[in-house]
Amino acid sequence: MTATDTTGTAIVDRPIISADSHITEPPNCYIDYIDPKYRDEAPHVIRDEVKGDLFVVPGMRSPIALSLSSAAGIPPEQLQEMGRTFDEVHQSGFKPETRAADQDRDGVAGEIIYPTVGMMLCNHKDVDYKDACFKAYNRWISEYCAYDHSRLYGLGQTAAATVETAIFDLEQMKAQGLRGVMMPGYPGDAYRGNTPDYDDPYWDPFYQASVDLGMPLGFHILTMGAQRHRGPKSASFMSIVRGNQDVIAMMVMGGVFERNPQLVIACTEADAGWVPHFMYRMDHAIKRHSNWMGAAALSRLPSEYCLDHVRLTFQDDWVAFKMCRLDDTPIHKMLMWANDFPHSDSTWPWSQEMLAEQTTMLTEDEKRAILHDNVAELYGLD
Repeated sequence: MTATDTTGTAIVDRPIISADSHITEPPNCYIDYIDPKYRDEAPHVIRDEVKGDLFVVPGMRSPIALSLSSAAGIPPEQLQEMGRTFDEVHQSGFKPETRAADQDRDGVAGEIIYPTVGMMLCNHKDVDYKDACFKAYNRWISEYCAYDHSRLYGLGQTAAATVETAIFDLEQMKAQGLRGVMMPGYPGDAYRGNTPDYDDPYWDPFYQASVDLGMPLGFHILTMGAQRHRGPKSASFMSIVRGNQDVIAMMVMGGVFERNPQLVIACTEADAGWVPHFMYRMDHAIKRHSNWMGAAALSRLPSEYCLDHVRLTFQDDWVAFKMCRLDDTPIHKMLMWANDFPHSDSTWPWSQEMLAEQTTMLTEDEKRAILHDNVAELYGLD
């Protein structure tokens, strides 16, 4: 499939792959697939006459509403946080037999598929419970993607309880036909300081396993706990990207890529137009302040590690495309476009119109990289 704009002109001469799409976990995702030990307390769906279908997760204070997680294509004035049921949402979010039609409608030939409820589960404080939920999800998503491995590229989940269990999880996901893993924002019991954070050399064997198995690590927004914001709820939209920025700074300046020169990670759905200044800011910190602030021993500047080891996904971010005009910095090497289907921030079903408008300034090589080559290389896609 070669995507075209509304005039019939090809946007790029490669199949377009969304580097970040999602499923909508069905009501039986956890109950039917979880270890029987946890079945009575598995995440489950209840129906509220006003709030619609809600995922209830024991140990989490608020239920997870369905509405915004499957609101692609809905006009802004009709978006609401709650009220929809599984009968009313995009069926391809949990029925793989209908997914190709939605991909075709958006001019997308394949999708890297992340969870939805699983993002919130990353913030659960009980590591054992989280591990059981993630293993249940991995069983379900592997069956979903098995319907069409040529277009559905699923990522699994791990609680990263220990380096040994995380490596085992990677091996299991690989055997299940999954393409990578969405990491929890904090590993194991790091919330309480009982697990080393991701920049600790403790995790280096896991990073090597990621490389050896060809199972890239994805760090998605909303998996790093609540980011504080000031002002109205709409202001919280601006704080979402900070968790991903923290991960990048930690792993670069903590020496993870210095010690693991083949590791490449994806930071997902945090936009990308900000990354040139962010790289400059890290370079400045190392050049001017590392003597008193401390950092790992680095043989290169942070910006150089970013270019080689960090990939970023974005949807409607024309600034990211514009940053490719920074002639001395090949930003396009880092970028992977995504449609975020079926979430409320998705560009579906008008992705092609948006891309036709926003990519006009790019060279053909840059468009190939951002819309196909970078994601295909990272996940080993044919």
